Amino acid sequence: MKILVALAFLAILGSLASALFYMMRGGVKDTHEGTDTPLAPKGNMVKALAFRVGFSIVLFICILIAWKLGYIQPSGIPSGA
Repeated sequence: MKILVALAFLAILGSLASALFYMMRGGVKDTHEGTDTPLAPKGNMVKALAFRVGFSIVLFICILIAWKLGYIQPSGIPSGA
């Protein structure tokens, strides 16, 4: 279970890094018309961020289900400590 959570966390971080890459890359120059106006990004950053949010929600739900089924147990740390 720990390995699956670690892999899911790495996938979330990878998706966040790819969104940063797409954001920093910016729009594409239009060379066919002879203008230097950057075009709007093709939505790659939005797709990467949507994947990150969706995967985070699925991971959270899977952890809750595993806790309810008894596959994982709370650590026993007292609250307020």
